[in-house]
Amino acid sequence: MSHRVLLCDDEIHILKAAEIKLKRAGFDVVCAADGQEAWEEIERQCPDLLVTDCQMPRLDGFGLVDKVRACHSTSHLPILMLTAKGFEFQHQDVARRWGIKAILAKPFSPRQLLKHVEDVLAGNEIEHPVMQI
Repeated sequence: MSHRVLLCDDEIHILKAAEIKLKRAGFDVVCAADGQEAWEEIERQCPDLLVTDCQMPRLDGFGLVDKVRACHSTSHLPILMLTAKGFEFQHQDVARRWGIKAILAKPFSPRQLLKHVEDVLAGNEIEHPVMQI
C-alpha cells in the first residue's frame, strides 16, 4: 500500500509539480489549495505526511500546523513546510516548536521534495532540515 501525502499550497504550479513528482514515485497524493481545505481533508482521512506552504488564504500553514498538533488524533502527523524566500520567521524555532521535519524554501526542486518525503516516511533524519532560507 502506498503512503498518502497531503500537499497544501495556494500556488497551483507548485502544487501540480509536486503532485506529479510524488505520484510518479508511487505516492497517493491529495491536494488542497489552502489550510482550511487541508484541515477538512485531514479530518476526513488523515494522511501519512503533510506538506504545507506557510502563506495561504483562509488558514495559513502555521494555523494548520497548530490545529494538527492540538488534535490528539493528528498530533503525530509528520510535516514538511514550504516557504517563500524573504518570508521572515525563526525557522529553527518554528521547526522545533511544532515538530516540523524540514522547511524548504521556494523555489525548490521537486526531486529535493521527493527525497525529503521518502526520508520522512522511512523514518530517516533529514540531513539539512532548513533548506536554503
